[in-house]
Amino acid sequence: MSDRRSRERAVAHDRSAQAGADPAPDPSAAGGGPLAGVRVLDLTAVLMGPFATQLLGDMGADVIKVEPPRGDTSRGIGPMRSPGMGGSFLHVNRNKRAVCIDLKNEAGRDVLLALARKADVLVYNVRPAAMKRLRLAYEDLAAVNPRIIYAGVFGYGQDGPYAEFPAYDDLIQGAIGLPTMIGRVGDGVPRYVPLVFVDRAVGLAAVNSITAALFHRERTGRGQSIEVPMFEAMVPFVLGEHMAGHTFDPPLGPVGYPRLLAPERRPYQTSDGYVCAVIYTDRHWQSFYELTGRSDEFARDPRVKTIGERTKHIAELCEESARHFRTDTTRNWLDRLNAADIPCMRLNTPESLLQDPHLEAVGYFERFEHPSEGTIWQMRPAVTSTEPARRQRLPAPRLGQHTREVLAEVGIDDAAAQRLARIGAVAGEGLPGA
Repeated sequence: MSDRRSRERAVAHDRSAQAGADPAPDPSAAGGGPLAGVRVLDLTAVLMGPFATQLLGDMGADVIKVEPPRGDTSRGIGPMRSPGMGGSFLHVNRNKRAVCIDLKNEAGRDVLLALARKADVLVYNVRPAAMKRLRLAYEDLAAVNPRIIYAGVFGYGQDGPYAEFPAYDDLIQGAIGLPTMIGRVGDGVPRYVPLVFVDRAVGLAAVNSITAALFHRERTGRGQSIEVPMFEAMVPFVLGEHMAGHTFDPPLGPVGYPRLLAPERRPYQTSDGYVCAVIYTDRHWQSFYELTGRSDEFARDPRVKTIGERTKHIAELCEESARHFRTDTTRNWLDRLNAADIPCMRLNTPESLLQDPHLEAVGYFERFEHPSEGTIWQMRPAVTSTEPARRQRLPAPRLGQHTREVLAEVGIDDAAAQRLARIGAVAGEGLPGA
């Protein structure tokens, strides 16, 4: 990091402290991390983009969350102690600073371009056509900063007929056929997975692409535009296994992986609950037959000899196994399966997951004192490293909490920020209209 940028941030810190704003440590240095010194402009909202940028912040990046004056929609989701600080928002917006800019206001657009001149990455999750209407397309950003990584995370690739379709997690689940498969193994009624899992999976893909682009820039000095379409990114989650015989031309069999589509493939009911077990390899099946007193039967049963035969007969094998699981308790089955080295796990609920003994032992849930929201529980990043870094440098920010501080870092002093706020270009704590 240059000495000039360090001095600018020191001045901004002093100004925010004098104005009564929450003082913040140098965000690109505090706690270190592999992305320390990287500045990210986060123009995303709700979950997919904020999840991705939080991961970048967890790795040490200085993430500046740019919100419209009304704020990110997710601020209003779930229980909250203060307006705009809902639980869902708190879980995807740590390690960020928040500024409010009206990008439809010409002066607000100029403010964003001023931020972009000193940024390394810009992430957005609206359709590219919307960014073009705002005159914030890649060409506009590259004109002021050729080294910028411009990353879009949106619904569909821009060369196909779905390019302008809006996209949400449920819609992409439907587009990739996931509800159909759930219906096929259940009661026939298509249903969505009760998780916002597409947004999180595509968020991870975005982080992979952004970090790769940063590495490429270190080698070449060039920035680039990245597009991460949700639909295309999720298709391999389905067809990676289920393309099956259609992998070949001409096809060697139907679409679908029978083991995954067997309705009988589900947690096994025990005499007092459920247990999850994966009896998968040749050794697993032999051990399970021995465990259930059927060693002689294993030697005679052609259905379990190879993975190909087991796949053909998976429904009946699961059903037979289920009868054995019903004869003993969950605790006894876990003990017996572990002793036989057959992969197993107890079946958690969302409630019991909060008390999971493994998560407790590794310190996964961290109690944190938020400066405005009081005591909250957070989930720490799962990845650990021999290079230590503070995981939580900054709590999830209040709306516009850092507008004055961040603007000062790009040469917009407090008087200018006040004028911008009066014309509606920016908003934030301590500014007119706040």
